[in-house]
Amino acid sequence: MSVIGEGIVEAVGLLVTANPEVVNITLRTMQVSGSATLISVLLGVPCGTILALTRFFGRKLMVSLVNFGMGLPPVVVGLVTWLTLARYGPLGDLSILYTPLAMIIAQAVIAAPIVAGFTLAAIQSVNPKLRLQMLSLGATPLQYLVLLLWEARLGILAAVIAGFGRVIGEVGASMMVGGNLRGYTRVLTTATTLEVSKGKFELAAALSIILLFLSFFIAASLSCLQQRGK
Repeated sequence: MSVIGEGIVEAVGLLVTANPEVVNITLRTMQVSGSATLISVLLGVPCGTILALTRFFGRKLMVSLVNFGMGLPPVVVGLVTWLTLARYGPLGDLSILYTPLAMIIAQAVIAAPIVAGFTLAAIQSVNPKLRLQMLSLGATPLQYLVLLLWEARLGILAAVIAGFGRVIGEVGASMMVGGNLRGYTRVLTTATTLEVSKGKFELAAALSIILLFLSFFIAASLSCLQQRGK
């Protein structure tokens, strides 16, 4: 408990004094995880919508893959991303391994199936009678899609919250493809892991507390937006 108490004191000190390195790491954490969440929403919401509204050969397999992807081990995603971006990999010529962009790609791969799965469930939960009513009132396909997404907005916001929550605390894939380079790819999770390995448990606890505060603030903001929509 003394480590946690000292960690809280140190976390407050780092925040009050605006420690440059901690501020830099925190901003990079928001940049990487925020960008990955945005990409996962741009990919996952359309994918979930298509799976919810269309019927085609192989749909059940696609739904199974989405559900399987929701539980993908981050370290496996990190390994596949590393092999893809490595110098001898398919995208090795891009030279983006051990950069924030590589971390964003890995985290987006982790979050996209979660967003797609939640979106699929949200749209399927809309009352079928309401769908028929939209069409009977003469809604065009675009109007129908927009209204349907609006009705499922609470579930879609839950998808965003779940996707962000998964990537903000991710460490395995980020460490593997980012390299935890100081001042470049180090984020709160990888910095915490490093400090633990160095035996600096108070500083690790402080970074963890800052990460918790950051996660809570963003999740609470999205939750307020979700409940306001209700």
